Amino acid sequence: MTPATPRHGLDVHPDFAAFVEDRVLPGTDVSADAFWRGYAGLLDGFAEKNRALLAERATLQARIDDWHKARGNQPWDAAAYRAFLTEIGYLASEPAPFAIDNGTIDPEIATLAGPQLVVPVSNARFALNAANARWGSLYDAMYGSDVMGPVPSGGFDAARRDAVVARAAAFLDEALPLASGSHADVTAYGADDQGLTATIGGQVVRLADPAAFVGTRRDGADTGYVLRHNGLHVELVINADHPIGAASASGLRDVVLEAALSAIQDCEDSVAAVDAEDKIGVYANWLGLMKGDLAESFDKGGKVMTRRLEGDRTVTRPDGSTVTLQGRALLLVRNVGHLMTTDVVRKDGQDTPEGLMDAMVTVACAIHDLKKTQGPRNSRAGAIYIVKPKMHGPDEAAFADAVFTHVETALGLPANTVKLGLMDEERRTSANLAACIHAIRNRIFFINTGFLDRTGDEIHTSMQAGPFVGRDGMKAATWLKAYEDRNVLIGLAAGMRGRAQIGKGMWAKPDALAEMLEVKIGHPKSGASTAWVPSPTAAVLHALHYHQIDVAARQDELAGAALPDLDLLLTPALADGPIPQDQILRELDNSAQGILGYVVRWVDQGIGCSKVPDIDDVQLMEDRATCRISAQYLANWLEHGLITVDQVEDALRRMAAKVDAQNAGDPAYRAMAPGFDGPAFLAARDLVLTGTSQPSGYTEPALHRRRAKAKARAA
Repeated sequence: MTPATPRHGLDVHPDFAAFVEDRVLPGTDVSADAFWRGYAGLLDGFAEKNRALLAERATLQARIDDWHKARGNQPWDAAAYRAFLTEIGYLASEPAPFAIDNGTIDPEIATLAGPQLVVPVSNARFALNAANARWGSLYDAMYGSDVMGPVPSGGFDAARRDAVVARAAAFLDEALPLASGSHADVTAYGADDQGLTATIGGQVVRLADPAAFVGTRRDGADTGYVLRHNGLHVELVINADHPIGAASASGLRDVVLEAALSAIQDCEDSVAAVDAEDKIGVYANWLGLMKGDLAESFDKGGKVMTRRLEGDRTVTRPDGSTVTLQGRALLLVRNVGHLMTTDVVRKDGQDTPEGLMDAMVTVACAIHDLKKTQGPRNSRAGAIYIVKPKMHGPDEAAFADAVFTHVETALGLPANTVKLGLMDEERRTSANLAACIHAIRNRIFFINTGFLDRTGDEIHTSMQAGPFVGRDGMKAATWLKAYEDRNVLIGLAAGMRGRAQIGKGMWAKPDALAEMLEVKIGHPKSGASTAWVPSPTAAVLHALHYHQIDVAARQDELAGAALPDLDLLLTPALADGPIPQDQILRELDNSAQGILGYVVRWVDQGIGCSKVPDIDDVQLMEDRATCRISAQYLANWLEHGLITVDQVEDALRRMAAKVDAQNAGDPAYRAMAPGFDGPAFLAARDLVLTGTSQPSGYTEPALHRRRAKAKARAA
């Protein structure tokens, strides 16, 4: 074991101590002594409370399990259940009406509505792609996705190009119409001191709303005319010498959309970080983003490419003045939750809460952005945006608020510089959402529903109530609609309109973007001001929805609407009769394959999020949340006798062979069959067979333990 470096009574991994002192702190005006003194104080003040909150989770879960067991097969009694949850303190008192007061917030959070990317910050290329996804080509997004039909595999398709151009013109006609005529018929675009001009049939026409014109931008041979609709910018890029522009009578070579307004740089669900080496890699990329110097070189088609952060965009207004538009998404960072501990920093011979380490280090890294006096900045409001996941109820939210108050003091920051995003993804938080928001009302910047983790916790919390319906039934369950609707309405009642984001969850099928374009418009229609997307291309396409729906107006319509009854939220989606055996076996195989396909990359290769082929070879985005659902489903059905241990073991072995075949082209892949004794296979087995005893049904303990063993074996 590497000898520790002592710092203020802490035993710190030497590489981590050097990283903090040599790379993080210089330029922050925070001395190493102040940092470690503050860190030691954080552990003194909060580590034991952290452990007590986790013990409270376990106590409540045990009492809920016992209540369900004692009732046996009695009909569901919503009133009795609600009374019981109130008695044990699971349900907290509702706060009196209040409005959040979160200080100065960037417009991407407070007043604008648009897509949000989530990427593993451990992958520098992905992190940069997300940061640079503020602007994206609509032509490329449509041409290169399935939106226009099957993605072409051959050479350039002129007919597909023409279809893309026509569809983009239809979008412009809807969002930014001309006073007369169609964008499809324009033969020349221009601008004068009154705004945009468009020539159709020899006649000059203007925008139906002349105020939508922002100005002109030059970039090499390109001339861009920048427009604005629903707060989002759209740029018409003119270059008659470009191959695409040359095919257009107007020289229009592209329509560029403002897309990912914000991006979560994730240290949690999409990341596999189990030791000092991994955590330093995670923090180093976040540090590079905050300093603005992160770069990543890679080979593309035999040519070395280097990716860096994009600069801001300067636009000249009709009166000759200029305006600067942000060139990058506003970056947020998701810390880990309260559960896991780390040996990177130990105290009194004990591992310490990893969430407390994330709090100190990610905030310290972000000070570099706050201190910038020139060049592009992340937050113009001088804020640091921390997303805090997997909190259970208002006491845990209040604990997070107190933690960041300590961190701000230790690092010399004004109160409430750190803003907190509340992930509404655990059942006790959903049931007490208003109280959770109230607990962090002075620093909250978003609430977000996450169907995936929320489903995993739904199953785990009511594990002993009976067998749950299958996946299709779960998606139609009463609790889910109540959960989604209550989230928006409670957020609006707390004064989040114009002050904070109300968000919705991820589109988990990254290659099915035509379907996304049909379905995901439901998120802005629900009143949500943002929703998660898995790629820059998806961000561009989802941005179309925020031109179709005026979210601010929709929120005004929803304000004051009746809140779905809490009993609907608390009623588990239990099967109301026998589930057909063919459905059980199909879902058993599907879940086993999904768990293995994700876990084998996590444990053996340290990949925390990726496109994983499902049992039908359809690529799906998998992270710990999707893995949690599958594991909890099988654990629940196993608990109630719908499947047996032998059936689970058989499915895991058969599906391991299938996953091996799906990954046969990966030279770094280690097959699970025929031994079925490697760390990855055993981790997948653990998740199912011990699913009822895993804390809150979380995947982290098993995955971390097996990943550490896999790294040791490879060393």
